Amino acid sequence: MVKKQSAAPKVEKTRYSAEELQEFKTLILEKIAKAEKDLEMLQQAVAGNENEAADTAPTFKTLEEGSNVLLKEENQKLAARQQKFIRDLRAALIRIENGTYGICQATGKLIPKERLMIVPHATMTVEAKEASKRR
Repeated sequence: MVKKQSAAPKVEKTRYSAEELQEFKTLILEKIAKAEKDLEMLQQAVAGNENEAADTAPTFKTLEEGSNVLLKEENQKLAARQQKFIRDLRAALIRIENGTYGICQATGKLIPKERLMIVPHATMTVEAKEASKRR
């Protein structure tokens, strides 16, 4: 009679290795650098429209003025969103330093590496995020 060897129980990983954390850190730093450049461009676009309201020539088009105001407001919204993104990325760097990076805040389980490569500032697994939205 042949005895079957039982497979070793799969040990669930609870933390990322130092090498993996360094990989995430590099990715996050690259994203911060790009996001800061994008933010600077948005802020320059907002500041660049400041002097257009001073145009008092009778031929100044009202529609053009309205369009410029709308564009400026949209750029301000994008800049605020970009600032939040940068804050979230910096918070992820802090989590890397204190050893809590990649751990779901809701379940305590490890967030899949694939998710963190796409959304490196994620604080929850997809399942936990969806569950929190339903509440």
